Amino acid sequence: MSVSTPRIKKPVATSAHPPRAAGERRDGRPRRGPKPSRILLVALLTVAALYFLLPVYWLLVASTKSSADLFGTFGLWFSDPQWLHNLSQVFSYSDGIFWSWTWNSILYAGVGGALATLLAGAAGYALAVYRFRGREAVFKVVLAGVLLPSTALALPMYLLFSEVGLANTHWAVLIPSMVSPFGVYLCRIYAEAAVPAEMLEAARVDGAGEWRIFGTLVLRTMTPALVTVFLFQFVGIWNNYFLPLVMLSDDRKYPITLGLTTWQAAANRIPELNQLTVGGAFLSILPLAAAMLVLQRYWRSGLTQGSVKG
Repeated sequence: MSVSTPRIKKPVATSAHPPRAAGERRDGRPRRGPKPSRILLVALLTVAALYFLLPVYWLLVASTKSSADLFGTFGLWFSDPQWLHNLSQVFSYSDGIFWSWTWNSILYAGVGGALATLLAGAAGYALAVYRFRGREAVFKVVLAGVLLPSTALALPMYLLFSEVGLANTHWAVLIPSMVSPFGVYLCRIYAEAAVPAEMLEAARVDGAGEWRIFGTLVLRTMTPALVTVFLFQFVGIWNNYFLPLVMLSDDRKYPITLGLTTWQAAANRIPELNQLTVGGAFLSILPLAAAMLVLQRYWRSGLTQGSVKG
């Protein structure tokens, strides 16, 4: 007679963590909403963003209106948009003088900003790496140049350029734009922190000269600082008004800022210049926005590369 053995039921495996209720974190504590301080911070940033973007939005709307609608309709909404017609009027007015102002601004801001960045990078690197007599005195002079307003130097520079025959030329605006005391200061601070002495010594042992080290290693390492200096210098030169006003008398050599001011001053006699000034102002901010968007990517990539130590 066979005796049957009873079957033993295996325990069912259960999860180590019981299911969480809605609104509960992994550790069992209830989830909390956003902190009041964070809500206040987001609200303040939103208000600040609206404050800075509202003039740009108004400029976009106003650039699509006719001269009559510019003053006779609500300023923050469109009314019979004719954007392409208005922009064509801006570029064709007075034999296309706006084209000349645009190329002049690109020359002054682009070339001047690039050369100023290169010179600031070289000077900042030299002040950070090399030891020579009078180095700190030179750096103090650079700091004094940061504190000195550029408007105070406009008249002496005009007298100096008049003596050498460069007044009312592109060089009268381009040469002063190649100097950036703040760029030298920023590049020295960054070079002291980001350019390792071991890398320079290894390059010298391998037979690289000082110019080659600067052109191949240092410039790549200092990319975040150089991009920052270029952005500051580009925006500063593009928006510069007083220096071209003092140096230039030929309206074909004006930058956009000075040219639009002449249109605005003549708008009392020629009402259509009001619309042309608004359209030109809208076009003048597009290169600045493009430079910010394009260079911000290289700025971030440079910061990422600079954070990785070999």
